[in-house]
Amino acid sequence: MSASRIAIGGMHVLAKLPLPLLRGLGKWIGRALFVVAGQRRRIALRNLELCFPEVPAAQRKAWAKESFEVFCQTFLDRSWLWFGSEALVRSRVKLIGATHELEGDTPTIVFAPHFYSMDAGGLALPLNTEREFTSIFATNPDPDLDAWFMNGRQRFGNVKMLNRADGVKPIISCVRKGGLLYLLPDMDYGKNDSVFVPFFAVENTATIPSLSRFARLGKAKVVALYNRMTPEGYVAELTPAWENFPTDDHVADTARMNRELQAAIMTMVPQYYWVHKRFKTRPDGEPSLYSGK
Repeated sequence: MSASRIAIGGMHVLAKLPLPLLRGLGKWIGRALFVVAGQRRRIALRNLELCFPEVPAAQRKAWAKESFEVFCQTFLDRSWLWFGSEALVRSRVKLIGATHELEGDTPTIVFAPHFYSMDAGGLALPLNTEREFTSIFATNPDPDLDAWFMNGRQRFGNVKMLNRADGVKPIISCVRKGGLLYLLPDMDYGKNDSVFVPFFAVENTATIPSLSRFARLGKAKVVALYNRMTPEGYVAELTPAWENFPTDDHVADTARMNRELQAAIMTMVPQYYWVHKRFKTRPDGEPSLYSGK
């Protein structure tokens, strides 16, 4: 039996633990990981330094430590999110905010940035709407893990997973038919198709403009879903549809997307995905921001 299958089997066991106990275990693992995972710790600290140069180093370190704890807690929570009963998930995952935006069949794109709670939000929507719900994925090289991720994310509602490698056409087709597209475009996906726009204190941040382009091609409105871990589980907050979006300027739209994200991050800084090299891609001629990290 592979290590992945053993780990997934362990998740079945963890799903039965009381939430406070599971969260305590995740916090302990996160603290240990902050010590031993030197490269990821340095990346998180560097990201926070780049984004918040005016914040004291001690505060940035405290945010980074808590970020590792939340990362591990939300990972272990996938046990009950993906193996627990529907009643259990509904009792712990709450959808709030502008839920009226899910009514009808207007093509809708849900901007769902990389907060660690994104998989909880990915279940909150299909649990609260009968509309077709589409998300984009990249295949995991481990077939056991890939199957676990796919099955977990499709366990409720009418969910359709689209492979990023299949291109734009099936994505736009689903949107135009009146579906919901769950889009996570806030990572560094390399220079291809990216534009450089501000993100916090980093003036030139490589960002893919897919939110603007998909909204324009799909004639879709855009809402945001910000997912927060709480002591009781998760809260997924849906925003009203963004006004005057998209425009004919995909660069300006992408800069706005980053501003909207910044405002959300400021309400829960440690819960954002700081362990990713968000600023890896630089404009031609600019040095790396992660030298030695």
